Amino acid sequence: MKRGQILEGVVERVDYPGKGMVPAGEREFAVKNVLPGQKIRFSAKKLKKGNSEGRLVEILEPSGKEIAADCPHFAYCGGCVYRTLPYPEELRMKEDQIFRLLKSVCPDPHFEGILPAPQETEYRNKMEFSFGDAQKNGPLTLGMHRRGSFYDIETVDHCRIVDQDCRQILSGVLTFMQEQKVPYYHRGTHEGYLRHLLVRKAKKTGQILVNLITSTQMDTVREEKLLAGFTKTLTELPLSGILTGVLHTRNDRIADVIENEGTDLLWGQDWFYEELLGLRFKITPFSFFQTNSAGAEVLYQTARTYMGDVTGKTVFDLYSGTGTIAQILSPVAENVIGVEIVEEAVEAARENAALNGLTNCRFITGDVLKVIDELEEKPDLLMLDPPRDGIHPKALQKILRYNVPRIVYISCKATSLVRDLEVFQENGYEVKKSICIDMFPRTVHVETVVLMSRIQD
Repeated sequence: MKRGQILEGVVERVDYPGKGMVPAGEREFAVKNVLPGQKIRFSAKKLKKGNSEGRLVEILEPSGKEIAADCPHFAYCGGCVYRTLPYPEELRMKEDQIFRLLKSVCPDPHFEGILPAPQETEYRNKMEFSFGDAQKNGPLTLGMHRRGSFYDIETVDHCRIVDQDCRQILSGVLTFMQEQKVPYYHRGTHEGYLRHLLVRKAKKTGQILVNLITSTQMDTVREEKLLAGFTKTLTELPLSGILTGVLHTRNDRIADVIENEGTDLLWGQDWFYEELLGLRFKITPFSFFQTNSAGAEVLYQTARTYMGDVTGKTVFDLYSGTGTIAQILSPVAENVIGVEIVEEAVEAARENAALNGLTNCRFITGDVLKVIDELEEKPDLLMLDPPRDGIHPKALQKILRYNVPRIVYISCKATSLVRDLEVFQENGYEVKKSICIDMFPRTVHVETVVLMSRIQD
């Protein structure tokens, strides 16, 4: 067997996150964008013992469970994976994936299954669209990367995971930029102007924030005229929600990510309000907030229930973001201290706590690894919601020294979670309960919540 060889096989299962496992010869290949039971043709991409990968070429036979995709972009767009799988089947598959992962490091994870998303469609409150083209030297497009492509952008004006306002904003902005013949920023040559369009819409309040991200490769006079036209286009759209702000961010970094190298307010205000579990949150363009508001209520209510009685307790919310969980715990705890490395998120957390009349929350800017050494207070309980890569090993050792009786760990990447769980269990903790919440239907992602308690001597 050699690299590039064309092989055939049946997908035995799909492992987290979205890796279809296909036996072929004496190897098992991980192939993306497939479903259990499908017979596929694929090319050998990576040949390593226990870690072989393949690239899907063709689906030869269906699994028998497929349904018609409800999105015209599904065949090309890299955003969704499971649009041809009935939602109950998707839930069963994700539940099985997380259970097998937890079981691999924990004899009995006391797994409580999966909670479905409150909405299967139009659930996202934030989208980062990219400018580009669908084929080399083609017309300007605005949307998502084509599946498996770094350069090609598919216009997703009928996207099913955002609502009509978001789709209308995408279409209106794209039409305007096409008419003005504005060049997009080429990822290969690093030349051009248009980079991204960030759209955020609160589900409860209906308030909308739109941010255009560009390079600085345009003369000032033309840019001022263009931005004025961009703003006018947005303010004249017949939206069902309320447009509260239009912004322009400059970004000359080479990486294909949104970086804030200076932001100007073009119209309105640079924030909006969202509501979760009876609390009100002020959200700015770059502050972290769960991208599924209705799903976030399920997630945070679950985390609060797992934490149990916090009356008279000091709770540390490490990796606190904009302080959402801290503020949900605050009304019943003695004190809550949040630690977050992103300064803008901490400022938003402080504002939100004041907005909600919460006086027993304190938020600290800094890396958890360093801040832990500087804190004089000691926690009675811990809430952990780290980034995708999990907890830094050195920070984890410091967290363990607190020796608290209960820890709730929220994870957006289950493979990082199980790595950290092994360390917790080696240091005297046991898993008491675990559950997953489907925050992102039709994608490979799922949130997991674990309650750990200290084993009594």
